[in-house]
Amino acid sequence: MAAQGRTVVPSDTELLQAQADLWRHSLYYLTPMALRCAVELSIPTAINHLGGAASPTDLITALSLPSAKLPFLRRLLRLLGAAGIFTVDKSSGEWKYCINPVSYLLLDGIPDEVHINHTSFVLTATSSRYIDAAMGLADWFKKDVVTPPFEELHGATLFHESMESLDADYHNMANEALQAHDNFGIPIALQEFRDLFKGIQSVTYCCGASGDDEFARALVKAFPHIKCTVLANPKMISNKPADGVINYVEGDMFDFIPPAQTVLLKLVLHHWPDEDCVKILAQCRKAIPSGKDGGKVIIGDIVIDYSAGPMLEAHLLMDIGMMTMTKGRQRDENEWREIFMKAGFSDYKFLKKFGARGVFVRFNLVVHVSLCYLSFSLCLVVSCVCINRCMRELVLIEKTILHASERSLGLAWSCGRVKIKIN
Repeated sequence: MAAQGRTVVPSDTELLQAQADLWRHSLYYLTPMALRCAVELSIPTAINHLGGAASPTDLITALSLPSAKLPFLRRLLRLLGAAGIFTVDKSSGEWKYCINPVSYLLLDGIPDEVHINHTSFVLTATSSRYIDAAMGLADWFKKDVVTPPFEELHGATLFHESMESLDADYHNMANEALQAHDNFGIPIALQEFRDLFKGIQSVTYCCGASGDDEFARALVKAFPHIKCTVLANPKMISNKPADGVINYVEGDMFDFIPPAQTVLLKLVLHHWPDEDCVKILAQCRKAIPSGKDGGKVIIGDIVIDYSAGPMLEAHLLMDIGMMTMTKGRQRDENEWREIFMKAGFSDYKFLKKFGARGVFVRFNLVVHVSLCYLSFSLCLVVSCVCINRCMRELVLIEKTILHASERSLGLAWSCGRVKIKIN
């Protein structure tokens, strides 16, 4: 008979700390509510207009708020400072709150191609529609249904026409949030991974839920020799310019992907369950050439990293957000490995290695690249299958940008390598 575990009674000191931790976890929702309040009041932009640092008194005047609200504004800013939204300068009598990398993402009117305003992301994630769906998680777990809580509650699918019919304003805001999330870091990625696109003559870019083609246009601008085709549904591309820079094709990636030397899926697969991801990858394989011409499939998505410290919590929160709002999910390395195995790969061995690596293309080549865009992280996973006379090998190269510097541009790299033999 198996031994039964016994609960260890905590010490008095541990219980006192546990109570404080429980308060913190139970009241965590107030931090995003305070952040939402700051965004709605345009506090970050006001601080920036005041030279990048401002006291509560400065902000009361700049924002034309009632003077009676000064003590309450101090309390709001104190929480946001402790949460890392602003840097706190305590050197003078009245504390000043300064713009840091987090609040920099909330500024309006910044002439910086790397900067993308994330206020729509904050407002979407803290909206009543989002929170009400999360409030129903317990009831959802008790039901034998696969429909996500958001869809079950509102009767509409996020990023879908049904949501637009229900609430056009929310639909537009959610799409702005998705585009901010998807397009963040594009110039950095194209600069850092230039070698990945060397030798590529044609690319088919499969639009995700946002239908945004900004990455495709940035790619063609950086590599003018590349012929780029964008695959999206008719509504998404109906207003796209016919300027000859990009060829737009109406279609569904589950049914057909226009042939090209390379197929690019950026932040697409995390919107789908595993079985659908395998179907999409099957269409990708059909779209790329084989034999001496070779081909690549480039996949941009989030990879949960359990050794990423504070970044791990962001990964896991994003995963629960996906579970609440969509049928998709975020995946860790093993979960991505399962998808690759279902696509025909097996017998992996993972070897840690430091330093950036290029991708050598020869014979019949299939490359899976994962670019992780999340807050200040950028993660690259490259899986490549090289076929020669003796054996087939799949190489997975993983580069992880753990954090950005004060301007979200400094990059710290780690690199891993996976070698796979396919019988």
